[in-house]
Order: sequence, then structure tokens, then C-alpha cells
Amino acid sequence: MPTPTDHGYHSIFRHGLFAGSVILVTGGGSGIGRCTAHELAALGAHVVLLGRRQDRLDAVLAELSEDGLSGEAISLDIRDEPAVETTIAAILTRHGRINALVNNAGGQFPAPLAAISKKGFEAVVATNLTGGFLLAKACFNASMKQHGGAIVNIVADMWNGMPGMGHSGAARAGMVNLTKTAAFEWASFGVRVNAVAPGWIASSGLDQYGEAMKPMIKALHRSVPLHRLGTEAEVSAAICFLLSPAASFITGTVIQIDGGAPLGHRAFPLPPEGGTVKFEGFHRAQPVAVLAGEDR
Repeated sequence: MPTPTDHGYHSIFRHGLFAGSVILVTGGGSGIGRCTAHELAALGAHVVLLGRRQDRLDAVLAELSEDGLSGEAISLDIRDEPAVETTIAAILTRHGRINALVNNAGGQFPAPLAAISKKGFEAVVATNLTGGFLLAKACFNASMKQHGGAIVNIVADMWNGMPGMGHSGAARAGMVNLTKTAAFEWASFGVRVNAVAPGWIASSGLDQYGEAMKPMIKALHRSVPLHRLGTEAEVSAAICFLLSPAASFITGTVIQIDGGAPLGHRAFPLPPEGGTVKFEGFHRAQPVAVLAGEDR
């Protein structure tokens, strides 16, 4: 079983794995981004939290400080190209290089395609695709082109379409293709680019949806062959692996973290109740209100 680092996080990776590294985590103020920031910092990285809400970033930074970990928090709209470039330049001035980027920031709202306006569609694409592209390009041009590095983009389970969230599915599919293109174009500079695709994860993001979505969220585990939702720590572990030297010959790939949800066929019923034991390494994991009373 994993053992706690000196700072409480139960990581499966060795202490000091990312010592001396400067790693950017977008959307670091909540959910998967918050968990990933904690694990990276517990493994020795100086974590730069990026996001639109300074109050959320500051709250996570305070947690890191309480655990004796290294980090800083910068408010940034990743869709604003001049702001992205200015922020990256400032980070380089302070630290000299950027070792890795976790493109985690994202967001969407549930709606059928016929009800999505042009403005709403473009806003989701800008957040889930364009912003990640701008961050990756800025990090590459300013630092990774000279020093190498690693990028992990966070996408989603959209392999069979994404009914009810077609704008997000389109953006995430675009990010998968962008990941492959960047992996090829930047490989000769020592830059690896990969992605992880979380399925249904028990994270604070589930609490952002309205009352109409709650019954569906509570029933999600019934469509997962492993009969449960994933944890934030299970996503973070995959991200840490892809950033680590153990993945030094892996680029342009996507790790699906979804309990097998996209597999099978409607005509074939799921196997009986069962599955795997959760990995919960995050010592500061917070309960998800919509899942209260559910052991999933």
C-alpha cells in the first residue's frame, strides 16, 4: 500500500521525485487540479497554481503552506493570450525555467446541441481547448524549447460522443488531436505531450450541476464496469506518472481513467456488482455533496 510523504499525501511515488521542478497546474483551485497540485508539491515540486478565482487559488496555497509545501498562486484567464504570455514570462523571471504543465482548467454546462448558442459553444471551446493551447504554446516557446519538459492535458470520456455536452466533447476531442500534434512537433526538443481522460470522478465538479442532474449523477456508477466512480487521487497518479522519468518514452498518448465506462455494448449487460478497491491518496479530499450517503 502507498505510504504518506512527509507532508501527508499518500502518493505511490517516491519522495522527492519532482524536487527542483517548477510545475504549472491550471484550474488548481478545486477538484482534480487541487489534488494534483498537492501530490506534485508533496513530491518536491514548486507548484504554480493558475486559475480565474484568486480566492480559490489562495485557499489551496494556504493548504500547501500548512503542509510545509512550496507553491504560488496566480489569477489568470487562460483564454487571454497577452495575459498568458505575460504570466509565463513573469514565472520564468522568478524561476528560470518551467519543467512541466498540467493543462487541467476547464468547464462546461449541460445542454442538448439544439439549445446551445454560438456564444455558449465558443465559450466552452475557448476554456477547454483554446486556453490549453495558449498555455502549452507559451510554455514551449518561452522555456521548453530550450530546456525540454512535459505537458499533460486533461480531456474527458467523449469517445462515443458526449450527449448533453456536445460543446465540451468537441473541445476535448480537439485537445486529444492537439496533444498528438504537439507530441510530434515538439519531440525533437525533448518535450513530451500526453493526456489523461477522466471518466466519472467523485470530485467537487459534480456539485456544480443543478438539481435536475442529481439523480443521474447518483446513478452513474451503474454504467461503469468497475461499479464505482473514480477518485481525484486516481487521476492525479496518472498525471504524475506521465510527468515522471518513468514515462520518458511515452508521448502523444491518452490514458483513460474511467473504470471501463466506454466499453461493452448496450445489448450486453454489465457484469454483476464487484470491481476494484478505491485508491484514495489525497489526505485533504473533500466529500462530494451530491454523493452524500453513496459509497461510490
